[in-house]
Amino acid sequence: MSAPITPTLLYLDNVSVSFDGFRALNALSLAVDHAEMRAIIGPNGAGKTTMMDVITGKTKPNEGTALYEGTHDLTSLDEAAIAELGIGRKFQTPTVFEMHTVEDNLLLALKNKRGPLATLFSGIAAQGRERIDVLLERVRLTAQRHRRAGELSHGQKQWLEIGMLLAQEPKLLLIDEPAAGMTDYETADTADLLRDIARSKAVIVVEHDMTFVRELGVKVTCLHEGSVLAEGSLDAVSANERVVEVYLGR
Repeated sequence: MSAPITPTLLYLDNVSVSFDGFRALNALSLAVDHAEMRAIIGPNGAGKTTMMDVITGKTKPNEGTALYEGTHDLTSLDEAAIAELGIGRKFQTPTVFEMHTVEDNLLLALKNKRGPLATLFSGIAAQGRERIDVLLERVRLTAQRHRRAGELSHGQKQWLEIGMLLAQEPKLLLIDEPAAGMTDYETADTADLLRDIARSKAVIVVEHDMTFVRELGVKVTCLHEGSVLAEGSLDAVSANERVVEVYLGR
C-alpha cells in the first residue's frame, strides 16, 4: 500500500455534487480523524445527506477529492467496496429484522468469513458468542437478547442497529439523527453509547436536536448550501451570526 496522502481517516476536499442544476454540495471540505466524533448540523437542504451519500459511494461527486485512510479514493469505489473498507451507515429510521431475536440480528450482521447465514444455521461458535455478548452489553440490550426485534422500543431498535453496524467492525460510522423519536432517557443513553464508541472508532453524527449535540460534547460542523458555514465547539458555532440567521434562528 502506498504512503497515506493525509494522516486523517476521512478527507474531503472541494467536493461538489449537482443534480439537474441544483448544487447539493458546493466545494465542501471536511476532515475527520481516527477515533473522533463529529456532529454535523444545518438546515434542510444543507447537503448533510448528500455528504453521507458521497462518503458511502451512493453518489459520485462532479469534482473534488474524497480519501479514506489517506490512500483509498472513495470516488472510484462502489458502495460494497466502501463498506468492506470499514465505513458503516445508519439511517434515521432503524432497519432491523423484526421477526428475528435481538441475538439473531447481531449474528446476521457479524463480520464472519463463513457468511452470516451459514453461521446462523450451524450455531454460534464460542468466539462469535463472546462477540455477541460484548455487543449486547455495549448497546444496552443484554436483557433483551431473546426478544424479537419488533417488540423493542424505538430507541432500543436504534441501539440494535448501531450494534449491527459495530458487528461489521467498521472504522467509521455515519449515524443519521439517532435521537429522533427517543425518550429523554434513551437520548441520554444514546449520547453515552456514541461517546463510548468514539473512543476507538470515528463517528459522524448528523443531528437537529441541539440538546443532544451538546450532550455529545464534540466538535460541530454546520453546513449551509452545500459547504461548511462554521466549525468549532457548539457554543462557538451557535454564536456565529450566519448560523443563527440561516439555521438556529428559524
